Amino acid sequence: MLNVPPQAFPAPGSQQRVAAGGRTKVPLKPGRSLMDWIRLTKSGKDLTGLKGRLIEVTEDELAKHNKKEDCWICIRGLVYNVTPYMEYHPGGEDELMKAAGTDGTDLFEQVHRWVNYESMLKECLVGRMAFKPIAAPKDISSTLPEEKKQLNGMLSEREVLGASARDTTPSYDWFQTDDLITVVIYTKQKGMNAELVIVDCQDKRLRGEIILDDHSYLVEVDLDHEVQDDFAVNIAEKVGKVEIILKKKDRIQWKMLGLPLESHNTLIRCTERGTFSGVVQNCSDTPLEQIHRLFYRKCKLISKTEVTHDTKLFCFMLPKSTHLQVPIGQHLYLKQIIAGTEVVKPYTPLLPFLPLGFKEPFCQDGAPRIYLMIKIYSCGLFTQALDHLQIGDDISVSNPEGNFKKSQVEALEDLFLLAAGTGFTPMVKLLNFALTKVDCLRYVH
Repeated sequence: MLNVPPQAFPAPGSQQRVAAGGRTKVPLKPGRSLMDWIRLTKSGKDLTGLKGRLIEVTEDELAKHNKKEDCWICIRGLVYNVTPYMEYHPGGEDELMKAAGTDGTDLFEQVHRWVNYESMLKECLVGRMAFKPIAAPKDISSTLPEEKKQLNGMLSEREVLGASARDTTPSYDWFQTDDLITVVIYTKQKGMNAELVIVDCQDKRLRGEIILDDHSYLVEVDLDHEVQDDFAVNIAEKVGKVEIILKKKDRIQWKMLGLPLESHNTLIRCTERGTFSGVVQNCSDTPLEQIHRLFYRKCKLISKTEVTHDTKLFCFMLPKSTHLQVPIGQHLYLKQIIAGTEVVKPYTPLLPFLPLGFKEPFCQDGAPRIYLMIKIYSCGLFTQALDHLQIGDDISVSNPEGNFKKSQVEALEDLFLLAAGTGFTPMVKLLNFALTKVDCLRYVH
């Protein structure tokens, strides 16, 4: 009997997965494109019916607005009047109506988690859900002396998960020499590798993210002093220790590593990371999952090669101040500001030698690169803007995302792949891995 594993690649929500969960795109009426929606949101028209007021919405009030001509939806604690958006939704009105008058967060996460809904529906914001107050435990840190709140390489008391979890909770420390600052992260997980470590150091802000199975551990601080752009990352795979070695700009002794940011020293599920880049004003305290959002950095376009009449290979160079390797089976998000609105799309990196005769662009400093093969649609708002980028222009690129594991193919004898057009891109690195690293593989179809 042939046992077909559950589909895990491309990731749910990726553009490379066709009709995920039975969802199909619905033909829109003329004048109902994404650009038309952006124009409507910029027109000054009252899309909420509340004349600019933000209100608290009870569950009972939300439930009343459950019709096509009067539809409110809650996403991550924020309530939107999506009635005017009905005709602009690529998935059709019926998809939106599945969450009408209810909390649609789970449905949104399954289908549209990569969509920047805060920007898309900003003018449709009704307010936030009204929750019953819960007595919060006393904040231990508020009673600590100010100097104890500064980084000393230890978890604060409120972040300790309990005695039973201490042995597996990641921690960090730091030390210095005359020239270097070394931040050590103890992941307490064997099999750590470079693909599981993402580091950015920009404008004195250090951000180190470690992927631990289905969780993400974050170290994020405003450094006490300036450091040079380039740094080194050393990984002790067997013991799970990660070292981030920074070069001081000035040979002075640091009194502390720096000041912690709100998301510092947190461990949450990877699926709780959002792709939005801001928090709507007049909302309650920022949830942890919003703080621990996908991170973007500016990458430079260094080459654009024509593959077919409507498909191009884009090469983006990562900053020197970034350590990032995209694992097999994972994708990135590109973000552009189009007509004042953030638009985000996922793409899967591939290998540079796919087009015959392709010559890699020369980079003097040997900075890492990301290659994306993208089909340019004549009416595609995002791809048209992408195609108009000039060599040297910057674009925002996110951390990798996806749940595919190499272990899913390491014991395969037969590999079946099916794709059409640029849907082939998620398979390129997978195919290369299978042919070069999987010893037991007999056939590829």
